[in-house]
Order: sequence, then structure tokens, then C-alpha cells
Amino acid sequence: MMARVLITEKIADGGIERLREAGHIVDVKLGLSEDALLSEIKSADAVIIRSATTISKEVIENGENLIVIGRAGIGLDNVDVSAATEQGVMVVNAPKSNILSAAEHTIALMLAQARNIPQANSALKSGRWERNEWTGVELSDKTLGIIGLGRIGKLVAQRALSFGMNLVAYDPFVAIERARQLSVELLPLKELVEVSDFITVHVAKTPETHNLINAEILAHAKPNLRVINVARGGIVNETDVAEAIKSGKIAGAAIDVFENEPVIDSPLFSIPQVVVTPHLGASTAEAQDKAGESIAEQIELALLGEFVPYAVNVAATEAAETVRPFLPLAEQLGAIFSGLLSALPEIVEIEFAGEIGGYDNKITELCVVKGLLTAISDQPISYVNALDVANEQGVQIRSVTTTSSADYVNTVTIRGGGHAIAGTLVGLKGEARIVMVDDHTVDMPPSTHMIILRNDDRPGVIGKVGTALGEAGINIVDMNVGRSKDGLGALMVISTHDSVSNDVAELLIATDGVTRCSILNLDT
Repeated sequence: MMARVLITEKIADGGIERLREAGHIVDVKLGLSEDALLSEIKSADAVIIRSATTISKEVIENGENLIVIGRAGIGLDNVDVSAATEQGVMVVNAPKSNILSAAEHTIALMLAQARNIPQANSALKSGRWERNEWTGVELSDKTLGIIGLGRIGKLVAQRALSFGMNLVAYDPFVAIERARQLSVELLPLKELVEVSDFITVHVAKTPETHNLINAEILAHAKPNLRVINVARGGIVNETDVAEAIKSGKIAGAAIDVFENEPVIDSPLFSIPQVVVTPHLGASTAEAQDKAGESIAEQIELALLGEFVPYAVNVAATEAAETVRPFLPLAEQLGAIFSGLLSALPEIVEIEFAGEIGGYDNKITELCVVKGLLTAISDQPISYVNALDVANEQGVQIRSVTTTSSADYVNTVTIRGGGHAIAGTLVGLKGEARIVMVDDHTVDMPPSTHMIILRNDDRPGVIGKVGTALGEAGINIVDMNVGRSKDGLGALMVISTHDSVSNDVAELLIATDGVTRCSILNLDT
């Protein structure tokens, strides 16, 4: 589909060109006022921002066609993710684009703070040779406290080790064994502050982390502590840190991010022991290119309705390589299953059997539900809102996994409302196949236009159905006949070139020997 992508802040040209080459209309409109953004968002299918644009609930509600919000970077405190989720709008970011740049900037600020490099540089350029004024400290044998041992925190840890530093960390979501592998000792936050010579912050900004480093926690610090923040403004309380330095409770700070940006006035700016930079953590040519390319890729996938690895408001992790090929099949099976139903069942059970049963299949489950509801719903269904819409419709989704599969290496089976369908991938190319419908064994590729007939298992019925379709001008692309496990009754699965009307369905159900007819036109 051709979509309109609104870009409100500068991203790499490569990302813009990628979207244009995909056939999308890309409007780059920088520095929009709030009113202008509300106007521009009305006709946008996607919007790409960085840190200066705020996507509020009002903006999201104004986005009548909005499918996805892309943040070319990591932080999302300028996006109302909850409002986006309520509206079924996907929010994506580029979490890996600037992690190396941010980690390197952390090390750069730590060195600059430890050796007073900016202050000495400024003095010398102003005509003052102040060699004794700016005596620094070594990093070797000092203790670095890392708050948040995620992607950036791990990179900082690896680099700090090369300086001979001792590493401690606070991160309640990291296992002790994993920390040991990184040569890091996990500690409670208070104890970390008590033993650290430097602390660096690498957590997301949330209500829980706002003002995390404040006067209360700094009261436990050694007087030689230095604080570094290249994460998000507001995690470190600027006023409290400034007072702690002035009173001699800690030795200094190096700050790249601030509570309110842009900022040219902060209690930190007048303190000689403080090094500041204007949010430069991701400001490298390499990071900008990665962010632009990465967010363009995420936006492109979202507009195609495919799974997006870095969607932050989708209740699923990235699919394993073994599971990923089954995502399109799962969505197709969900859509075809909807055609078997006369009404949505109270419970839909999805089974993932075989090798895929040993992996996390939450995203595969979402694909099934998305396919099921898209085929019957009058509202847009996305990975974001699929489960919520199912819940609103009174449908309970139950997923089960097993590593054993009777007839195939892997199968995805959907059951509910007295109906069932199963599929798998076959051959070296991983071609999709429907292998069971309503407990009748079949072997048929899924198709956009399908007819599923229940019929008497006796001679002549297949011929009558073929004749009826031929007389109606319906071209049969593929046909498969399946028998029930108990040998009673049969089932025909027919793929047609064009859509099949209700009139043809009535003609088929009136055919002698046909007992039930389901029509599926998945492109309508």
C-alpha cells in the first residue's frame, strides 16, 4: 500500500529514500508548531520523530489514518504510548541505533570529568596556564556503579573493564549469573552508591526512575563520587546534584541530558566540577545513519502489516528464527478459520506443536488473532490491539505448546466453535499448507479465495460441484478432497482465481450431496 509518512525531525537521507523507494509519500516538515502538527497528522499513516516532537494523546486522536509512530532513537518519554495502544497505533523505536555512541559518550564524559579536560581546555584557550588547578584522578582501581545493565550498560561495563575498574551494578531484572559473566557484582541501589567512585545511569525514564538520583540517595555517597548521566533528563535531579557538589558531599558530575530541553540555564552550569554536553549521546554520524535506516525499516514493516521487531507496545518478543517463517501462515490460518465460523466462539484454542513448540510463540498467537479478526471486523486490527479487540468481543484466546507433532515436524492448529484448521510449512522452500479442516485430512496451499464444502462421501458429488462452478464462470485453481478420520462424510477445499459471490454459495449448497458451504474472500 502507498502511505503518507510525516517526518517532523531530521533523520538520515538513507531512511527517507528507503521509504520513497517503497512507494510511500514522504513529507519532511521540520519544526512544526503544535497546531501545525495536529493538522498534518490528520492525513498521515505514519509519523517519524526524534526527541523534540511530542506525540500527545490529542495528536494521536487527530491521526485518523495513523498506523505507526516511529521514534528514531531509544527514549519514548515524548510519546503517549498508552494512548497509542488504546487507538491500536503501533509505536516503534530504534533501540540498537545509538547504543554504541551512547556508551562511548559515557566513557568520554567519565574521562573528561576525571581529568577536568573541558575546564583545562577553556583556561588555556583563555590565556591561563593552570597546570596545578586541574589535577584529576585515574580510573584504574576505581569502582564504577552502573545503574541499568541493559544494552548500553553492558557496553559501558565492557569498556570500563579495560581501564581496570571494579564494576558493581543495580538492575533488578538481571540475573546474578549473567552479571557475573560481565564481571559485575549486583548490589541494591543504596549499597552501590556507598561503594562507588563513579556512577553512570542507563535506565529508561519512567515514573519509578524519575529523580532516582536525588539528595536522599546522594547522602550515602563517598565525597569523591562523580555522577554521569547519558540516559534521560530527570533521572538525575539536577538541583540535588548541584547542591551535593557545592557542599562537598560528592566530587562532581558529567551530564548530557536535562529535565527540560533545550536548556541554557541549569544550577549545574556555574559549577567548575561539572562537565555538560547538549544531549550528544547519539550525535555521531554513524548513529544518525543507523537510526534513520532502522526506523525506516520498522515503519515499512508496520505499513505492510507485518511483524515489527522493535514495536514497544506489542505484547510479544521478537520471533526466533525457527518461528519467524510461521508468522504469515498463522495469520492466513486465522483468516481462513474465520470463514468456517457462523459466530465468534467464546474460546479459541491455538496449538503450536513440534519444534516451534519449544519456542516463545506469543507473536505467532498474535498473528492468528490478527488474521481471525481482520477477516470479520469493521475496525483496523493490528498486532497492538488484536488481543484487546478479541477480549472486547468476548473471545478468550488460549495457547498451548507441545514439542511433539503426530504427522508433521511442526503444526499450527486452531480450534473453536466446533471447527478446526491446521497448517504447516513443507519442503526446502517452507511452502504453506493447510493439512486439516474440521478434522478432515487435506493437503492444500492457503489462498485468497477459497471454498470449503462438507459433502456426502459418494460418487458424483465432486463432478456436480465442478460443473456448478464452471457454469457460474468460476475458475478452479486447486482442489483437495479430505476424508474424516472416522470415514463418515468428506470435505472439499477449493481454491479459485476470483472471489466467489453469495449467489454461487447458495448454488453450491443446493447441489445434491453438499451439506455445508463456507466462502472465503480474504481480499475484501
